[in-house]
Amino acid sequence: MDVSLQEITEDNFEDFMDMELPEHQRDLLASNAYSIAQSRFYPDYIARGIVCDGQPAGFLLYDRCAGGVAGDYAIYRFMVDHARQGRGIGRRAMAALLAELRQRPGLCRITICYHTHNERARAFYAGFGFVETGIDERGEMVAELGAAQPGAAA
Repeated sequence: MDVSLQEITEDNFEDFMDMELPEHQRDLLASNAYSIAQSRFYPDYIARGIVCDGQPAGFLLYDRCAGGVAGDYAIYRFMVDHARQGRGIGRRAMAALLAELRQRPGLCRITICYHTHNERARAFYAGFGFVETGIDERGEMVAELGAAQPGAAA
């Protein structure tokens, strides 16, 4: 299985825009359409498509200057299309994303937030070395991965 990250362009945005999560996950994440729009209006937001064996399989969005701090990256969205979940695509995509971010000069830390009741997200991110640091102003758990932390192998 070949999983890679792809730039969202005029030619492919519709493939990623309409992806859905299962009903029980929909309140956990903003829509891909909203996230793609954000990436067009906020210059530090980077939208990437997750591609598996040449086919669109998921979506992610990160901020390359979180909180206005150079070197701080925040992953705001990370999802695998409902029909493709449970196959290891997310794990490979997260490994690819972390590898991409670690290539950025001046990387200090990477953060991600998730709902406190989302045990699957907690375990998934912990498997990459993310450490919970507390609850943010929206009531979501914040987990952090320092630049020196290697994370788990994919």
